Amino acid sequence: MGVVMRPLPLNPMEVGGVLNPGGVRSPDGSFMLFPRLVAAGNYSRIGLARVINDADGIPCDVERLGVVLEPETPYERASDGRGGCEDARVVHVPALGGYVMTYVALGPVGPRPAMAMSSDLETWTRLGLVDFSPLRGADMNLYPNKDHMLFPEPVPGPDGRLSIAMLHRPMFERPVKGDPHGRHHVSLPPGVLDERWSAWISYCPLEDADWAMPGRGRRPTFSGHQPLFAPVHQWEGFRLGAGTPPLRLAEGWLTIYHGVERVPGATLKPSLRYNAAALIMDHIDPRRVVYRSPTPTLEPQVAEERCGVVSDVVFPTAVDQHDTHLDVYYGMADYCIGVARMDLRPAASLAQIPDPGAIEAEFPEELSA
Repeated sequence: MGVVMRPLPLNPMEVGGVLNPGGVRSPDGSFMLFPRLVAAGNYSRIGLARVINDADGIPCDVERLGVVLEPETPYERASDGRGGCEDARVVHVPALGGYVMTYVALGPVGPRPAMAMSSDLETWTRLGLVDFSPLRGADMNLYPNKDHMLFPEPVPGPDGRLSIAMLHRPMFERPVKGDPHGRHHVSLPPGVLDERWSAWISYCPLEDADWAMPGRGRRPTFSGHQPLFAPVHQWEGFRLGAGTPPLRLAEGWLTIYHGVERVPGATLKPSLRYNAAALIMDHIDPRRVVYRSPTPTLEPQVAEERCGVVSDVVFPTAVDQHDTHLDVYYGMADYCIGVARMDLRPAASLAQIPDPGAIEAEFPEELSA
């Protein structure tokens, strides 16, 4: 549908781009974006903006309303001056009593998942870094982690208890001390054989989610970790991650995720190309994938997606549901924000959805649900 937000040339907080916004409906019915605002030196804040529609109902612009989170805590600031509150996803979770923001805290040990809560979308209370329980003896908090977001409704956990579920993407590498761009691989958790970054799911039983209550001071804790879906096709073969927070449709929980492929570049080093596709998880057990796009639903094609801070990137992070369509908001080449419209057809019968067994057969054995 076009570009909905570009960086303001004279705003020092946006010289590095505006991108990868969270999004949710406000109590007054407006659709609010929470864009990542990048200043010089890769210093990121999370802003607040109201989407403006044209006469035909197409998102065309935003009203900037300030900044809601900026690096303030030790886990959001690195010793070399970098820092970041990045790539927010925002979900209204009635079972937790408000809006929950998941975001990436770029601190001294690299990117880590963090959370905050709000009742009005303007004032946010930090909940701290997410605490992942060990997986077969491996400390899951040692791995950098991104692309994390909550389901808006509780779902049964692996033990049958109603739980808050989270999608996330652990990365099996660590930064090299003194080199902001250096990385080295680390050991995989026991039982995980594929080192490519993939989407995982973890759970917090509802009775243990008291971290959402004001003044508790306890970090959000999640367990029951399991790889959910891994790269299968060439256009996502390098790595992938969840994109938009899960949305309940008749067919199941829908997320628009991103997949990355290596493509020949102008130099000997291959370039990366980010694509987007749809995935549907089972209503009751989201560990069961019932549909997955065989081809991308969105690819870098227009100029703003092909050239920017990082070229050839579409990175979906927010979705606005309407009766007949979905508006998907996404980062364009890590520099501006676009919106794409996905039409909603009448709900398909289960007979029209591909056999999930055929889909699971494409996964490595250790990643099958």
